[in-house]
Amino acid sequence: MWTSLQKKVFFFTRAYTTAATCTPSRYSLLTGEYPWRKTGIKVLAGDATALIKSGRPTIASVFRNAGYETAVVGKWHLGLGDSLAPDWNSTIKESPNDIGFKYSFIMAATGDRVPTVYVENSKVVNLDPVDPITVNYKNKIGNDPIGREHPELLKVKHSHGHDFTIVNGVGRIGYMSGGNKARWVDEDMADTFTNKAVGFIETNKDKPFFLYFATHDVHVPRVPHPRFAGKSGLGARGDALLEFDWAVGEILQALEKNGLTKNTLVILSSDNGPVLDDGYQDQAVELLGDHHPAGALRGGKYSIFEAGTRVPFIVRYPAKVKPGVSNALISQVDLIASLSTLIGQSPPKEAVDSQNQLNTLLGKDKTGRNELVTNTQSGGAFAIVEERWKYISPSDGQAKSRTTVELGNSPAPQLYDLKLDAGEKNNLAEKETEVVNRLERRLEEIRNK
Repeated sequence: MWTSLQKKVFFFTRAYTTAATCTPSRYSLLTGEYPWRKTGIKVLAGDATALIKSGRPTIASVFRNAGYETAVVGKWHLGLGDSLAPDWNSTIKESPNDIGFKYSFIMAATGDRVPTVYVENSKVVNLDPVDPITVNYKNKIGNDPIGREHPELLKVKHSHGHDFTIVNGVGRIGYMSGGNKARWVDEDMADTFTNKAVGFIETNKDKPFFLYFATHDVHVPRVPHPRFAGKSGLGARGDALLEFDWAVGEILQALEKNGLTKNTLVILSSDNGPVLDDGYQDQAVELLGDHHPAGALRGGKYSIFEAGTRVPFIVRYPAKVKPGVSNALISQVDLIASLSTLIGQSPPKEAVDSQNQLNTLLGKDKTGRNELVTNTQSGGAFAIVEERWKYISPSDGQAKSRTTVELGNSPAPQLYDLKLDAGEKNNLAEKETEVVNRLERRLEEIRNK
């Protein structure tokens, strides 16, 4: 299968997110700005206000200004609403529709957070006005059963947190009441999102379009459709990955069906590195077997080590990109500048950290960036990556997450030779002091830019 796939797509082996968690990395992808330049960017609660306000250019607004139809389908998790919490029972202010997306069909945050409803073009789908939605992340509200109080009602039990309001047999983060007709069914989520994405392609097959399709499949809670459940042999996480593969296949088939394959640029990536136990007892650890989600890389989601921010990045563009593999250094923060150039637009001046790496995306430049910066939310660890070296600045914080992911926090500087030591096992900071000093200065220059 791998050999067959290599003949069709272009793989990047050194592609990075800007952060090891979802909200910060998605912010960078859309805006072209490192997340730590803006205060308050962290993994958001489900009732958080919008991080990207109307008037701020995004990758979507660039395409829309160029005459493209634009859409976002799937996981959002960048906040909704203005200075107040979102009004779930009316038209929601400050939504994707205000920052360049003509069409949006999203979940407000993630599947493990309330409210467990879909939002289409700034309005909750299927909301009954006589059953209004109330959300609270501090105090218990309503009469819905709570996970920690009624574990017997859970079909997916929590391992840590995720023990508030139960919806569809799954405990969530946060309290919710009302909106019963609008609540999603987890098992149908992949079908719902995929069908909306395919529908957008079908509707706009004769127009230029930009689609940001953000699946939820491997994110917790992992509750795949019955046709995938039990099929992987690796538990719910493996089954969710099968479901993800199906969703990607449906998108590609929609392009093929409508004669759009050759001249459509498809980019597949992730918002952070892999994680097994992320709050639910779904046997992700117990049934892992010999599979290593991060391969030889160290760490995982939440970590400043490579497995936290070095992610899959695959390009398919038959009209302009030949299949192959690239070791070029590239960051998701570069997408807005690169794609702006592709469609003949000037990158927004607000995209201060985005570099035009179009030639890298198209396989013409084998080097890519000279350097890039990654960071974590936990402990405030920062790293700067070059062609060979990776420097991690000293940071406070725990050494491991509650699920034993190595976070990379250390009071001492760390330096790794990624060319010889991609697994970051041998800290060379004491031996290569000149490199440490140089990269430390450069990191501070970038952070103070």
